[in-house]
Amino acid sequence: MELEYQWVMGKLWWTVGLIVISSVIILVEKVLLKPRRIRSVIEKQGINGPKPSFPYGNISEMQQIRPQPSASADPYQEWIHSLFPYFQTWKQRYGSVYLYSTGLKQHLYVGKPELIKDINLHTSLDLGRPSYLSKPLMPMLGNGILRANGQLWSFQRNLIVPEFFMSKIKNMIDIMEESTLTIIKKWETCITENKEKIAEIVIEVDLKILTEDIISKACFGSDYTQGKQIFSKLKDMQAALSKPSILFGFLNLSFFPTKESKEMWRLKKEVDELVMNIVCNREIQNRENNLNEKRSDLLQKILEGAANDTSLKDVVQNKNRTIIDLCKNIYFAGSESTALAITWTLLMLALHPEWQQRVRSEILDTFDNSSPRFFRDSTKLQKLKVLTTVIQESLRLYGPGVFATREVLADMKLGEFVLPKGIFTWLFIPSLHRDIDNWGTDATKFKPERFDNGVSAACKYPQAYIPFGLGSRSCLGQNFAITQMKIILSLLIYNFSFEVSPNYKHFPVYNMLLMPKYGLKLLVTKVDSSGK
Repeated sequence: MELEYQWVMGKLWWTVGLIVISSVIILVEKVLLKPRRIRSVIEKQGINGPKPSFPYGNISEMQQIRPQPSASADPYQEWIHSLFPYFQTWKQRYGSVYLYSTGLKQHLYVGKPELIKDINLHTSLDLGRPSYLSKPLMPMLGNGILRANGQLWSFQRNLIVPEFFMSKIKNMIDIMEESTLTIIKKWETCITENKEKIAEIVIEVDLKILTEDIISKACFGSDYTQGKQIFSKLKDMQAALSKPSILFGFLNLSFFPTKESKEMWRLKKEVDELVMNIVCNREIQNRENNLNEKRSDLLQKILEGAANDTSLKDVVQNKNRTIIDLCKNIYFAGSESTALAITWTLLMLALHPEWQQRVRSEILDTFDNSSPRFFRDSTKLQKLKVLTTVIQESLRLYGPGVFATREVLADMKLGEFVLPKGIFTWLFIPSLHRDIDNWGTDATKFKPERFDNGVSAACKYPQAYIPFGLGSRSCLGQNFAITQMKIILSLLIYNFSFEVSPNYKHFPVYNMLLMPKYGLKLLVTKVDSSGK
């Protein structure tokens, strides 16, 4: 009996010992060997960067670096130094491509247009969303297209892309016009009620309501009252998730039952229920109606795609989860970024009244001095050349997207470099769009005429113009967004004149997207039918 006991105990100790040894080996590999291996591969190719310290990498230095604006201190040109000043500081020290570290994670900053071109052309699934950035976004976005990688992302992309072809967008134009007219009436009332016939309006508030209304009706066949709660709760989640600790790569502790995490998961549950109610209502309508009477919007396409796909295990086993996640992603991406793009464009026009008048004159000429309606005539939209260049220039200087990030999921060659699996690439878009070597000495100036002959002639390296992201993961709804911007801006500029309010403080901040910290306040006045 004693011998048997000793044998059992000996076997147990050997098992425990093997587990401990295996755990130590795995820990050493993850904590020491893998980061060193990745850095070695990059450094051997002549790429340098700030020296990391164990175990936090360059996080301490990132937190200590402060903005260093130029002597002019023009708030409309120097604000990008306040966003992530370490990017600019390190670029000056190490060049347009450099290596840095946040804890165990190794990052490659990319500001070299030739390399960006190769990233743009890379269509493999081996270049995906960074997993450590997307994990904290799980409550908000689930496994929707903004977070997913691999085959699940590919499935969602193929499902959505056809719904944003111009032939489909034309069917949404009436909704865009109708929703914009509601905002116009609201602003006219504000102006009329003021004795001086001028109103100070925080425009991004109403523009978000406008784009939310459009996405609700155009893509989900529901009015804004149904989507209002969804947008409100997504906004609360967005604010909670826009913390520097996520970008720095700190350990995600959302699984601990903290007050913040409990609130986040409560919001997630409520948003999921609201989206599911809209989905269930549509399914009931489909059963009650004949097949020929089914709607043909994006929600219907999502329902049919999730029901008919049998190739992906995730979709088959979690059909409702896939539908909810994809809808949440469309709600968020389809409204917020477009509203901000229009907001910043109106600021640019308010700061440059000569361009505001040029756009207004073009609208009057195109629509024969009458209110710009009937946008389904594609030739009308195509004739708005000045407005198009204004939008392109505004997206260059104040595009809603701040970063383009990728995780290298398999060893690959991009340009002249070999990138190892596990490294993360970062593109800081505001800096990229102000690169003097690419855009010229007037890179920080608002000059829409640079786009007179298209993007290809606007700069030396057009592949470095990425307001909608880059590569196969660029924004799928950019045609929808541009069309929406043209229609909304045409109607607003035809009806109103815009000036910057003396109460406006220019302070763009990062909150998952580029936003005005203190609200964008403009003075709005009504213009007569002649555009004066």
